[in-house]
Amino acid sequence: MGPLIRPEQARALPTPLKMERRYPILPYLILPMALMILAINAFAFDKGHPKKTTHKPAPWPASPYRIIIDKSDYELRVYDADGWLATYPVVFGNRDQSDKVMEGDRRTPDGTFHVVSKKNHKEWGSFMLLDYPNDESLQRFQERKRGGQIPATAKVGGGIGIHGTRPHEEYAVDKFLNWTNGCISLKYSDIFELYQMIPVGTEVTIQP
Repeated sequence: MGPLIRPEQARALPTPLKMERRYPILPYLILPMALMILAINAFAFDKGHPKKTTHKPAPWPASPYRIIIDKSDYELRVYDADGWLATYPVVFGNRDQSDKVMEGDRRTPDGTFHVVSKKNHKEWGSFMLLDYPNDESLQRFQERKRGGQIPATAKVGGGIGIHGTRPHEEYAVDKFLNWTNGCISLKYSDIFELYQMIPVGTEVTIQP
């Protein structure tokens, strides 16, 4: 079973002061006038140049694609602005398709993640790392630990990503053999196409 791909790819001068006193008053006026001028200038500058506001940058670069991975259907689907683009057959870690609970359970986590890095891999062709565990994953992990569902010494795990099979083991995908430690595996011949298409920052939703 191979991938399915969509076909079409002035300021006014101050009025002179009338000097009627016998002792000089000019020195007493210089400082207040200077302060007033500075205040007027500051007000004018502020109106003409709004203060800069600090915006929190987006955590990941914008991507024209998004990925939805259906564990029950063993499918990875790619979407762009026009809709569905391609579908690739995939396999996972544990035969248990429920959410990842802790390190070592070989389950593939549920949730929405992002591709945070990409690299070539000597065994699996290419590897795209996901930002697991994210805040949502960590919250569920802590809740399970507080509820006694997992040992107090359990770790959340990490290193979850999308990669290929070994070159001679593509049959694992055809036979729905879940062989990874929690990652998503495409066929070796499919991972290169997906790797070239998908940039860092792409949203990846993994659902049961």
